[in-house]
Amino acid sequence: MKYKFSIQQRVFHFKQPAGTSRGIYTTRTSWFIKVWEPDNPAVYGIGECAPLLDLSCDALENYEGVLNGICNIVFQTGIINDKLLRPYPSMLFGIETALLSLQRDGSTALSDTPFAHGKEGIPINGLVWMGNYDEMLERLHVKLQDGFKCVKLKIGAIDFEKELELIKVIRENFNCKQLQLRVDANGGFLPKEAMKRLEILTKYDIHSIEQPIRQHQWREMAELCKYSPLPIAFDEELIGINSKEMKNNLLDCLSPQYIVLKPSLHGGMSGTEEWIKLANERNIKSWITSALESNVGLNAIAHLAARVYGPKITFPQGLGTGQLFTDNIELPIKMKNNQIWYLKNS
Repeated sequence: MKYKFSIQQRVFHFKQPAGTSRGIYTTRTSWFIKVWEPDNPAVYGIGECAPLLDLSCDALENYEGVLNGICNIVFQTGIINDKLLRPYPSMLFGIETALLSLQRDGSTALSDTPFAHGKEGIPINGLVWMGNYDEMLERLHVKLQDGFKCVKLKIGAIDFEKELELIKVIRENFNCKQLQLRVDANGGFLPKEAMKRLEILTKYDIHSIEQPIRQHQWREMAELCKYSPLPIAFDEELIGINSKEMKNNLLDCLSPQYIVLKPSLHGGMSGTEEWIKLANERNIKSWITSALESNVGLNAIAHLAARVYGPKITFPQGLGTGQLFTDNIELPIKMKNNQIWYLKNS
């Protein structure tokens, strides 16, 4: 079936600067795909395409032009050509979301799960962005007051000793049974210093560390995964690894303990599900997280997590980004304590 579509660009503004080891985000640009059947324009689906500058493999200079060309091809038939779209994960994710929403008569309930029916929430980690010591400590206190049982700290930007001080403060007040602590270095460690830092972090009962060194350093990363006393999770390392053969090769060669999946970066919904399947075959665990999308993308990711990991998800997912923007889009996803809920009738 042929579909009509339109594309709209929108810029979102962060309530506070979002710092990572790659830089600081103050705004976020997304492209929204609206798709409908020619004879029924009143019913439509919406999907969000949200590449991250300097990170996404499809963060192209002429992003909207390429997206428009791909949409022209896809919506001529309504069939997603996997080979065509694998190199463009953020575009694939937006197209998948738009078509899924349309297939559900324009609903934002993108799964048939207890989560979609408002009967279950999905546990999430609280995210503490990089900043100076006082800023991070204040942000941490807010997350703890909000009832989070799992907190992820972005590290690798300020002095490592200062970051250790913050981690020490956490552990002096909460043991690992009271609070699960994850850290994300975003590739901020140098290979020559990484192992020593991992050994130091182990003293503080850290659940895992995401991407301790920059991606594409396979020899060094394989050594870390093999000998690190701290479980390692891949994030950026998965970007651009699009075919099944490439995924198998990476998982077999590097053998991480976890993979952290962002549909906008790691192959859309279909690519994310393939990563999970291949990881499960190797006893590698995983969780799903958002990549600073608006509520449109976050909603789609939450329903994906509910479908692939549910029902009764107990492992915290990385879906706590719904309150990042001053001008987010209103959708029936709500944060309640340390969970995200889909509450259509609230």
